[in-house]
Amino acid sequence: MTVSSLVLQELKDPVCGMKVTEQSPNVFNYKGKPVYFCSAGCKAKFVADPAKYLVADLSASNTVLESKPTQSELTSTGTIYTCPMHPEVRLDHAGVCPKCGMTLEPEMPTLDNGESPELMDFKRRFIWTLPLTIIVTFLAMLGHRLQWFEMATQSWIELLLSLPIVLWAGWPFFERGFQSVVNRSPNMWTLIGLGTSAAFIYSVVATIIPNVFPASFMAMGRVSVYFEAAAVIISLTLLGQILELKARSQTSAAIKSLLGLSPKTARRINADGIEEDIPLTHVHVGDLLRIRPGEKIPVDGVVTEGSSAVDESMLTGEPMPVTKSIGDKLIGATLNTNGALIMRSEKVGSQTVLASIVQMVIQAQRSKAPMQRMADQVAGYFVVTVVSIALITFFVWGFLGPEPSWVYGLINAVAVLIIACPCALGLATPMSIMVATGKAATQGVLFRDAAAIENFRKVDTLIVDKTGTLTEGKPRFNLAIASSGYTEDEVLRLAASLDQGSEHPLADAIVKAAHERSLILDKVDGFESSTGIGVRGSVGSKQLALGNTALMTQLNVQIESLKLTAEELRTTGASVMYLAVDGKPAGLLSVSDPIKESTTEALTTLKSSGMRVIMATGDGLLTAKSVAAKLGIDEFYGEVKPADKLALVDKLQREGRIVAMAGDGINDAPALAKANVGVAMGTGTDVAMNSAQVTLVKGDLRGIAQAREISVQTIANMKQNLGFAFVYNALGVPLAAGVLYPFTGWLLSPMIAALAMSLSSVSVITNALRLRNSHT
Repeated sequence: MTVSSLVLQELKDPVCGMKVTEQSPNVFNYKGKPVYFCSAGCKAKFVADPAKYLVADLSASNTVLESKPTQSELTSTGTIYTCPMHPEVRLDHAGVCPKCGMTLEPEMPTLDNGESPELMDFKRRFIWTLPLTIIVTFLAMLGHRLQWFEMATQSWIELLLSLPIVLWAGWPFFERGFQSVVNRSPNMWTLIGLGTSAAFIYSVVATIIPNVFPASFMAMGRVSVYFEAAAVIISLTLLGQILELKARSQTSAAIKSLLGLSPKTARRINADGIEEDIPLTHVHVGDLLRIRPGEKIPVDGVVTEGSSAVDESMLTGEPMPVTKSIGDKLIGATLNTNGALIMRSEKVGSQTVLASIVQMVIQAQRSKAPMQRMADQVAGYFVVTVVSIALITFFVWGFLGPEPSWVYGLINAVAVLIIACPCALGLATPMSIMVATGKAATQGVLFRDAAAIENFRKVDTLIVDKTGTLTEGKPRFNLAIASSGYTEDEVLRLAASLDQGSEHPLADAIVKAAHERSLILDKVDGFESSTGIGVRGSVGSKQLALGNTALMTQLNVQIESLKLTAEELRTTGASVMYLAVDGKPAGLLSVSDPIKESTTEALTTLKSSGMRVIMATGDGLLTAKSVAAKLGIDEFYGEVKPADKLALVDKLQREGRIVAMAGDGINDAPALAKANVGVAMGTGTDVAMNSAQVTLVKGDLRGIAQAREISVQTIANMKQNLGFAFVYNALGVPLAAGVLYPFTGWLLSPMIAALAMSLSSVSVITNALRLRNSHT
């Protein structure tokens, strides 16, 4: 297929797959052939890298160009699409959910950050028709006062202006409403389709053949029409969909953050010794790879040459780099700090630790049951009830009502459908959520979705990570203990002078402590770093060495007098380094990760509310026990891996517990996603925050108690809003159906029905705004 035949026959944007026409202003001549695009954004992407979207087809005698499959056409590559609200729906093609009408999204997102075609389409429909909606509404509200036209003429003008709004901008909603009927799954789209089409069709009839209506429905020279109701409903629904699609695009941010951790290339050492940079996808099991200082480990494997300190904090959340030497395992996406390594790859692609974490996050996210499912089920029954009442109204009035009976039946049935339009029902939960999330944000609590607000009030078990959650997450100097002949400040000053040449986090803590005490540091000569054991150098005439027991043993420094003290410090979770001067012990220094000032108060508050608190950390059991003892935590787990945290959450949930998980590292991501409510520290990693449903901006656990109270207030407010919406319908629908007519002669015209519908929406919004002034 040539480019020209692609354009003439399929007329698809090669970037996003949307249908385009030759009238599109976004066109690019590629090798003498025009290629059309839906927008300037897609055109820019194609121009930047045409090969990314066009592939060579060598099956024919001549090389021709064929469009690459788009997101909606990736069935051949096994892409699965699923519904965020109904994860059990899994299709091999893009489209909408047969149950709720929501747009399906790929189960495995990609790093392409471009807007979805549907979002671009809805934006285009909204922007082009919003001016028409404003004009129609203006004429409906003020036309009779301005008297620019005869009222019958104004009805025709409103009709012409409303046609593109209803038949073009609102067409996707009517399609979804129709599908809900075909699939026997009535939902919000059914209500929107019925209410909008009822108002529009009634108004069209009233404009074209007004004489079929009783004289009592004539006002100011015309039968009242409701084009503005249909137009406003469609424009507001489009706006709501745009906001929803933008928000939904962020739900896969955690997975995108994880995918973005891996380096794009690796440096392979070939059999002939020649080195080359290759794409990560070209790395195979058994390849020898060189990792230079400051580079990321490309895949999982084992060290074959060299030694270095590897920063695994992006996967473990723990701040201390881990020493790696020959025979040690390496994890892909971790950071090599200061040494050079050669490794042999053992796991690539979907077999790596990072890939397994991605899969765990995906599975945990898809296993959630969003709160909106309940509202959709209620809407389903509501739709059936309203449609039934409208049909009954039409036929009862047609057969039993006064003349013209069928006209009365039509008008009253339309009134029923209009008053039952889902504005109040649709706003009941989003307005409460919007106000609550805004209020929570001012208090440093960020909710990602409505499900988090719903579930937080039910939480009875809290799992907390140690590093960065209970503690600061950054090494801090504790104390220096001097041997005979030295002072504490002298030990710190000498150690800091030596550590000026080191990039290790522990060294940074020591140097920072010396500066805080205004100690004068000396210049270091002959600095030498022995990865994993310590550093050496000379300050003035003194030969200094700072490191662990291994370094002291290597230099034959006798540290027996300091060992007991060192062991006592280690039981508190501290890291200990010995300082030797001219081959003799001068003292030791202790560095640890301090507990946050707010942690004790936060845990006391949570326990007093009946919360079960469990600590799970990747640190050793000795450190875990020490921190748990300090904080009064009775239940704790040490040396816990990401899969172990996920298993702990699953175990507690199977026991009937409603679990919240609080953490800050990538190792916490699967458990954060699996928990009923995931709580991330705002001071932690992006992946943790993207996996969690709640983020505490200040990293303060006291925010959990605040979030819980906000959850209680919000759910109560949502129930009130739903109550308002249904009370209006319960009162208005019988009146619209003409139930009171035999006794009072009252009928509810569609205009009054539209007013009642608006009042119900106003009441919902007003009640939701009360949340701003509630106390937490």
